[in-house]
Amino acid sequence: MPHILGNDVVGVVAALGAGVRNVKPGDRVLLCPTLSCGVCPACHAGDDHLCREYDVIGRRRNGGYAEKVSVPAVNCLPFPENLEWAAAAAVPLVFLTAWHMLVGRARLRAGEDVLVIGGSSGVGSAAIQIARLLGARVIATAGREAARERARALGAHEVLDHGRDDLTAQVRALTGKKGVEVVFEHVGGPVFERTVGALARNGRLVTCGATAGGAVSLDLNLLFGRHLSLLGSWMGRRAELIEVLQFVRDGRLKPVVDSVRPLAEARAAHEYVEARKHFGKVVLVP
Repeated sequence: MPHILGNDVVGVVAALGAGVRNVKPGDRVLLCPTLSCGVCPACHAGDDHLCREYDVIGRRRNGGYAEKVSVPAVNCLPFPENLEWAAAAAVPLVFLTAWHMLVGRARLRAGEDVLVIGGSSGVGSAAIQIARLLGARVIATAGREAARERARALGAHEVLDHGRDDLTAQVRALTGKKGVEVVFEHVGGPVFERTVGALARNGRLVTCGATAGGAVSLDLNLLFGRHLSLLGSWMGRRAELIEVLQFVRDGRLKPVVDSVRPLAEARAAHEYVEARKHFGKVVLVP
């Protein structure tokens, strides 16, 4: 401390370092939020997310809660011209995360059933759309009735309350007792434990978060008896963000913006998100 937060950033190039050729002053850009060394074997192989120096803008390096931010030129991607500023700012981190989880890790396929936990969150609202794009049947969850209605409008085929103890039974009832092939999870705690039981045989659970608790219990009999796979995921490849941006540009994936606030209200915005009143992303404007 002091530290500047902010992973998702869009803006106008104001100045360049020596040798920068991919952008020029005045260009509108969307920043890839991930950082890597660029020279290790993983980076050379295109697996920058496996770089030992992998990080995210706004985590250990100052981020976008500011009028100006300094970033590596390689992080500057062309701005999606079909979007307004606020909508574009809602794209990078959540769509990269959700794409890598569903496509890169879980290998979700057309015709499969997927359970998306927390469909009202930024990453959950992205996952609903990506799963539909891939041709899967989407069962989403949300804690508030208003959020469940918005999840349906976004494309979820079925929407459940993840706070109920019978979540596993509800999922199995919706799938003819089969269970889902994929669980998209980012909450942890008791919700994680219940969703393992909702998996079909040979099912895959992919998780990227633990906001409700990092310690969970697991029935190993269930894990090996049903041939289940538990997959961890954090962010994704730079190339995956470039790929997902193609679908954003043609309108098949749409960022979900809950509200737009001035940067001076960052504290209130965080409290609003922590109170789970949002659906999608809250955008701050300097």
